[in-house]
Amino acid sequence: MTRIIGVLAGKGGVGKTTLVSNLAAALAELGEEVIAIDANLTTPNLGLHLGMHLSPVTLHDVLRGDSRLADAIYPHPAGFKIVPSSLRVSDLYEVDVGKLPEITFSLIGKADYVILDCAPSLGREAVSAASAVDEVLIITNPELPAVTDALKTIKIVKETNAKIIGVVVNRVKRRKYELEKEKIEDMLGFPVIAEIPEDKNIPKAIAAKQPVVIFSPYSPASIAIKRLAAYIAGKPFKPPPKSITANLISKLVGWVLS
Repeated sequence: MTRIIGVLAGKGGVGKTTLVSNLAAALAELGEEVIAIDANLTTPNLGLHLGMHLSPVTLHDVLRGDSRLADAIYPHPAGFKIVPSSLRVSDLYEVDVGKLPEITFSLIGKADYVILDCAPSLGREAVSAASAVDEVLIITNPELPAVTDALKTIKIVKETNAKIIGVVVNRVKRRKYELEKEKIEDMLGFPVIAEIPEDKNIPKAIAAKQPVVIFSPYSPASIAIKRLAAYIAGKPFKPPPKSITANLISKLVGWVLS
């Protein structure tokens, strides 16, 4: 059964695209068939994150009726597929965002997961995206403005038939001024199912146009995202060794004792 999941945020800059690209890669590592869609039509970034921003056919072409969806689906080296959107402003003309639900639901049976990187804010794009999914992940930062905007997003999602899986708190630094997990849960009324720490490897991975779970699989953010992927897939999570060095030492000890 195909699960169609939208990643929504009340504001930009909270890490929505980073979560989508890495969750897709982490689920693929678990053996799942995944299609990631850049449904942020006005400010698309998923293709940029993954080095696929110059794709000849995009979601914009499909929404205009100029191309078939099958022609806009590209394989990514990390093991999942992506439907990128166009960076050209001219491609925004005559795009029918109302067709988004039709497109996403046409992928049922063609993947285990379809994950949408949805537009931020509370505009028509975000509402259409919320109507185009069965389930929703709410992403926020542990700051009052971001959580307040997330609450507004939740109210919009509740007007659709989508089920909210939970809340992902991104860029956690464990500073005194940050809202604690329990406070965020109390404000939003949904459980926090993942806390992704601030990680210097993420901007490096974006610059390398790779998911951080591939670029730096042992980094703190990678481990948190892999744990989230296992939770969503209902599979056991096996924490990796604390470091690659620890893993190598373990293997060496095994060879010596064998």
